[in-house]
Amino acid sequence: MFSTDDVFQRLASSPFRQRFHLGLKEYEYCMNHGPDTVAQHAADFINRRLAPAQPQADGKQTPMRGHPVFIAQHATATCCRGCLEKWHRIPAHAEMTQTQQDYTVAVILRWIHQEMQRPAPAAKPRKAKPKKSDPQQMDLL
Repeated sequence: MFSTDDVFQRLASSPFRQRFHLGLKEYEYCMNHGPDTVAQHAADFINRRLAPAQPQADGKQTPMRGHPVFIAQHATATCCRGCLEKWHRIPAHAEMTQTQQDYTVAVILRWIHQEMQRPAPAAKPRKAKPKKSDPQQMDLL
């Protein structure tokens, strides 16, 4: 494992990892639920989805959206065992120790903390739904 400072310095040089940011819903989720709840969710996700030696659907077990921890996992390369091995030197195909799990959660929470220091993301404008035309009239022009 690396120090979190070293990892964040290396992640900063990855255009793929740098494109991840909390959206408004995830930002509000963190504000509404607080750091203790988000930390508990992170620990639970790591324990259930990554800690086993052979995680179910490894490489596909972390959604790209839906929870601030999921976004943080992609931003910090803690999304699958392959990324954990490549970026954090946590061996794949071996059950994660509690120390490795704690380290992974700490990396995720540090990224979320950094994101929460940014201004709240702007709400995305909703796309207007197309108006349904009268089924008895046909517009050919």
